[in-house]
Amino acid sequence: MTERLRPDVAAGGGLLRDSSGGARPHYWGHRERLRTRFLEGGHAPMPEYELLELLLFNAIPKIDVKPLAKRLLAEFGDLNGVIAASEHRILQVEGADRWVYLQLRVVDAFAQRMAQARVMQREVLSSWDALIAYCRTCMAHRETEQFRVLFLDRKNVMIADEALGHGTVGHVPVYPREVAKRALELNASAVILVHNHPSGDPTPSSEDIAMTARVLSACAAIDVTVHDHVIIGKEEETSFRAEGLL
Repeated sequence: MTERLRPDVAAGGGLLRDSSGGARPHYWGHRERLRTRFLEGGHAPMPEYELLELLLFNAIPKIDVKPLAKRLLAEFGDLNGVIAASEHRILQVEGADRWVYLQLRVVDAFAQRMAQARVMQREVLSSWDALIAYCRTCMAHRETEQFRVLFLDRKNVMIADEALGHGTVGHVPVYPREVAKRALELNASAVILVHNHPSGDPTPSSEDIAMTARVLSACAAIDVTVHDHVIIGKEEETSFRAEGLL
């Protein structure tokens, strides 16, 4: 009975004995069965913890990872929260290490790249839903505020998406001159400002409104249009232009 087969670690399974008296871990063959179910039936009928188990297989060899998958979901609420969690928060969960965090970051990178492919080098104002979906993928479940700028050419094709500010749970520093400077470097004709509210409520604060006015002024001085400022919440978003704030 090794440490990793303790009932509290191995989801209460420990060792099982067959008819001949041979002992094996209770999860023997579980990984292969789970992979087979996924390949044959797809992800739709599988609960979130089993999908997370499949991912954790790549980070943790051999032992039962179901308890860790359930601990991660309990800590962060759902798969969105797990994937978006910071390294510091992930490492606080019992059984998680940097290899677990690496797998989560890889999944996050794939999701962002796939969403980005639908908007990059495309005219974004006519594909607004895809743009919002991309922004939500990147930002909706972040634990701290992030300020991004989408740079567009004169045909409103997105030529770059850059994070120009990272902050705390409730604040991100934004420097209007940096936005204007980067627009000049990229030869952008217009920008869309995007930031998230980790609280989940996308209602603009007075600071958001004041910051937007400063960026608008800086961009106007170099003849760069600010099409919109979008605040991303967990379930919905707010457009400054739609709300008459821009």
